[in-house]
Amino acid sequence: MAISEIEFQKEKKILKKVHKLLGDTLDSLGENVIEDEEQLTEFKKMMWENSSSFDEAEMQQVMAATAQEASKALQKREYFRRLNRIKNKPYFASIVYKDDDGSIQNIYMSLTYLKDDNYNNILYDWRSPICSLFYDYETGPCEYKAPGGTFHGELKRKRQYKIENNKLLGVFDNSLNIDDEVLQEVLATESSEKMKNVVNTIQQEQNKVIRNLEDNNLIVQGIAGSGKTTVALHRIAFLLYQLERLNSNNILIFSPNNIFTEYISDVLPSLGEANTLQTTFADYLSSFITEYKDVENFTDFVSRYYSYKEENEELVRYKQSDEIISDLYNYLNEYIENAKVINSFTEGEVHKVDKDEINEMIHYKYDRMPLFERMQEIAKKLSSTFYKGSSKKVKTFEKLLRENANFKKDYKEIYKNFWTSNYTKMKLPESLIKSFINKDTINYEDALLFAFIKGTLEGFLYEANIKQVIIDEAQDYNRLQYIIISNIFRRADFTILGDINQNINPYYSYKSLEDLKDLFKGESKYLELLKTYRSSPEIIAYTNKILNLKHVNAIRRDNNKPVIIRKNLSDLKKSLLEDIKYLQDTYKSTAIITKDNKEAEKLYKLLKDDLKISLVGANSKKFNKELIIIPAYVSKGLEFDSVIIYNDRDNSYRNNERNLLYVACTRCQHELIIYN
Repeated sequence: MAISEIEFQKEKKILKKVHKLLGDTLDSLGENVIEDEEQLTEFKKMMWENSSSFDEAEMQQVMAATAQEASKALQKREYFRRLNRIKNKPYFASIVYKDDDGSIQNIYMSLTYLKDDNYNNILYDWRSPICSLFYDYETGPCEYKAPGGTFHGELKRKRQYKIENNKLLGVFDNSLNIDDEVLQEVLATESSEKMKNVVNTIQQEQNKVIRNLEDNNLIVQGIAGSGKTTVALHRIAFLLYQLERLNSNNILIFSPNNIFTEYISDVLPSLGEANTLQTTFADYLSSFITEYKDVENFTDFVSRYYSYKEENEELVRYKQSDEIISDLYNYLNEYIENAKVINSFTEGEVHKVDKDEINEMIHYKYDRMPLFERMQEIAKKLSSTFYKGSSKKVKTFEKLLRENANFKKDYKEIYKNFWTSNYTKMKLPESLIKSFINKDTINYEDALLFAFIKGTLEGFLYEANIKQVIIDEAQDYNRLQYIIISNIFRRADFTILGDINQNINPYYSYKSLEDLKDLFKGESKYLELLKTYRSSPEIIAYTNKILNLKHVNAIRRDNNKPVIIRKNLSDLKKSLLEDIKYLQDTYKSTAIITKDNKEAEKLYKLLKDDLKISLVGANSKKFNKELIIIPAYVSKGLEFDSVIIYNDRDNSYRNNERNLLYVACTRCQHELIIYN
């Protein structure tokens, strides 16, 4: 609801004052930053020139003082950068809050804080506890949690602002109504090259995920377009603000592919935070599995299925199953139980090593360690015992232990033997086993099993520095992957986000992501995001029919653009060019989404001479969203103003491929055209 002219003029005066204070603060802080850096440089120079005159204690004291001064200078520089980011749009919302003792606060919300000369808060960081009221409550009784306890009061007013270049263009008083004017205006805008922050339109159900500090692990089921990824990134910004000793290098995001990593790369910087560490699960496998030249990525793995190139679907399904996990555990337990040194040996001329003593160490003294780590510890122990605490003979004893043991650190052989053991549920001919083991590139489904075997026997690559792990598109990870991840990041808390309706792994699925709760240490909470902000009601109505969904609610207002179906075309190229021209004249971004990579390449060849168009695949890192062709299984997590869904008539979506079609169609915001 628009405010009165009198109120509007008051707000203009407030904006003018804030702008003046912000400018003065930037000027003063900028001078301080330069001065601090000059002083720090001079101090380091002095220390270097006089280092020979310092004793060790003095040097440590000087180093500590230097580090402290450098930290202060860095904090000032970071704050200057954040203030500079908001100089043209200082705030986006305000609330009027009356607490129990009757005092009233008028709180203006921004991407960072700003204080006046008396250290009074003029702007509040949106992540501060009191600002949660804006997202969680309508006007009326309210409460918020802060380090000092739970505070009760009354929310008197909620207000949103449209500010550009320090000009007040609009002011709206609103309730928590999800179709408020500011939200609808944001939803109506065209998509950008990269994902943006949404601090001014965070909804109540999203805020519960973002601000949760009570639970170690959050598992979030969110329908297509519910803002899962956006919520995850804002949650990261919130955690960085709230948790001491947490920085961007302590957080890792598992992305579905490299395109997605690039797409989200602007969100955290726009919130004033550095980008976190990011990887894909295939990248982790590639770093851990050094026995192969390359590891197939997830996109190529599912492409084999959707392109009908997989000849052993039943075998792949078993490799992806929960059942094979227990089979591997049993196989590896027997392997470890039977592992022993079968010969006593001598090192040098006098150092005799008894096999029974070694086996006692293997199976009792060091039994809490992975098997091959036990052998390293035993070698250290032998070197220390025989050489008066020295470690100079560790390598020698490791070699002797290997030569006299009945097992070898040959993971290819160990994996191959699993398939001929009594523990596998599938008996395979040796020629088939060799076909997926003796390759330069290990298949994705085999890589998961191989990594589990290797990690169990020698230990996973433990990442103690990582304190928060974010996993997007969680439904595409099977249970074994989560077991591996929880072993790698044993000290971390997890935020898991996905949608079982968007599962594109044809070999594995969840009835509910809530099934993951038992896999992680600490308290785990399951939450749902049930509103979609991406697509128009017309598109949502169409996509609901694909999977027979009834609970998906569109928040966008109708745009009167029905989904168009095109069949039996006499001139495919002509029709495509006409539709593309119309969509490009109307919208900023258009994607042609095909069923697989082969169709994408075929269509690209058909259109590339007539259009400026990009072909995007699993290994692409950057792309221009203006006009692209992309396979459905690569498009996950992305969104476009308009979408053309295309598949060849002889390559239609099968009944068990409806999820892939659902993913493709739900990438669209405003207008959807279906070919064939």
